[in-house]
Amino acid sequence: MLESMTGYASHKGDALGHSWTWDLRSVNAKGLDLRLRLPDWIEGLEPALRAALSKALARGSVNLSLRIQRNEEQSTLSVNAGQLAAVLGAIKAAEAQAADAGVALAPSKASDLLGLRGMMETTSEDTDTKALLTALMAEVPALLESFTAMRQQEGQALQTVLLDQLAQIDALTSQAATAAEARRAESADALRSNLARVLENTEGADETRVAQELAILAVKADVMEELDRLRAHVEAARGLIAQGSPVGRKLDFLMQEFNREANTLCSKAQSVDLTRIGLDLKAVIDQMREQVQNVE
Repeated sequence: MLESMTGYASHKGDALGHSWTWDLRSVNAKGLDLRLRLPDWIEGLEPALRAALSKALARGSVNLSLRIQRNEEQSTLSVNAGQLAAVLGAIKAAEAQAADAGVALAPSKASDLLGLRGMMETTSEDTDTKALLTALMAEVPALLESFTAMRQQEGQALQTVLLDQLAQIDALTSQAATAAEARRAESADALRSNLARVLENTEGADETRVAQELAILAVKADVMEELDRLRAHVEAARGLIAQGSPVGRKLDFLMQEFNREANTLCSKAQSVDLTRIGLDLKAVIDQMREQVQNVE
């Protein structure tokens, strides 16, 4: 089954006093481009994730982000001892200065002091980053499974579209063969007529040589080789699709060959019907090439 390079998956988890959210998404790219946004305080997390993603994916511009936070119950409030000492010293100095001036100050309340900026601070238990790393990496297979499932779902729809486009190319190739056969008789008549016209208006012309030159032109205008190669490319593409991903690069190369044959067909057409078919072929091939860009 084909796999698309477009996909998305998310997952939430919690352990060891932390909760987190994974976000994994990708779009098409020529190769595998990994972009990770991770907490930098968990040692070994990034290389472990890069290895897991590289093993599971072959192509795509992949963005993985991890948002992690400590649970509130793991944190406690405590008084900043240094700040408290500084405030108490300032209060004592202010009371002494006020007493010298004959002014009595109201006593300070504990609630007033605790409400001052910087008086309270949050303290947390030390985090075992190795254990947290193990907990996080244990969720990666499930995240990748969900992500791959979506890419495969997209790939299945993509496969249906590609097979339909190959059927159109196959049908247009058959139409081109019919049009080319019909053109053959007309070409033969035109060749004889041209040969007679040349001989009538040229003195001392070598009839055999002129006939050879016209025959060479006729061979150059023949499109059967291009049609045979188009049929071969159709079968090759169907085989690759049946093989399943990763075949995106091979299909992309094959689309270049499809386009080359369609261009040659149009340049050799020399008839309205064959030109129309060639242009229809180019249109379908171009549409198919756009779809192939998403195949891993």
